[in-house]
Amino acid sequence: MSKRILITGITGFVGSHMADYLIQNKNKIFGIKRYHLSRLDKVQHIYDKINWYDCDLTDPVATQTMIKDINPDIIFHFAAESFVSPSWQHPHRYMSVNYNGTLNILEGMKKIKSKAKILIPGSGEEYGLLKESQMPIDEKTELNPVNPYAVTKVAQDFIANVYFESYGLNVIRVRTFNHEGPRRENVFGISSYAYQIAKIEAGLQKKIINVGYLGDKRNFTHVYDIIKAYWLAVQRCKPGKMYLIGNNDKKSIYTFKQALDKLKKFSFVKNIKHREYKPFVRPTKVPFLITNSKEFSKLTKWKPNISFDQILKDTLNYWRQKII
Repeated sequence: MSKRILITGITGFVGSHMADYLIQNKNKIFGIKRYHLSRLDKVQHIYDKINWYDCDLTDPVATQTMIKDINPDIIFHFAAESFVSPSWQHPHRYMSVNYNGTLNILEGMKKIKSKAKILIPGSGEEYGLLKESQMPIDEKTELNPVNPYAVTKVAQDFIANVYFESYGLNVIRVRTFNHEGPRRENVFGISSYAYQIAKIEAGLQKKIINVGYLGDKRNFTHVYDIIKAYWLAVQRCKPGKMYLIGNNDKKSIYTFKQALDKLKKFSFVKNIKHREYKPFVRPTKVPFLITNSKEFSKLTKWKPNISFDQILKDTLNYWRQKII
């Protein structure tokens, strides 16, 4: 039986891939856009297959009306301010979108007594400043956010849990660690390196890549594997409980320096250099974000299938095609 599925943030990185995946299964997909403000390039190929609704999630009246009108069976809530660096300059904007936007959706669900499952994806950034000896992160690891973005994601998660505990909403809570791939904006580390390499290959940039701090270590997962995890989450995860999602394979753990070196090797241009560019360096570092997602994998039977090298190649090829 087909479902009425609402995807907030459908015009973005994860949301557009989720739409691709769900459309194949003959579900009725609803997407949110903000009148003339949303960029639609990532969903242009499926634009006519989506039921569009104009709504600004920071507007409580508009959001609650939208929830009532669509009355979805499942909500994937991907709409967010997700680039960490600007959150220091725009903390109110990040709280408005990430916390207030989520609260407006939950209020809309409460008012119509919605039985929908809503996936609230958090971030590994919520764990913040931890030592290598505290890796891998599991469900018992304490939160220690050290940037405004991470604080808003903690707030988003906690208010979602309040609506589960207080009103019985079917909230599926997850914290997802670094995921990369095609359509990732070029302000994020790996995508930024790939974008600059594509420009260098096209003769549009000197053979120098601007980078931020490269020492942080992460476990990386392909976005294609992540959207499959999210679909399994709404099918099998218990509402209210927190689950961690990330690649447990040691072959997926790298520093950003190692990722950059691999990308350079995948380029047909040789002797590409890099330099630290001060505007790309964050005021506080999160040196280690490596998760243990065995509990989620055991419950859902989910296992990432795409290698780290393929993540890098897919990202680089995406930007090569965009640059042309």
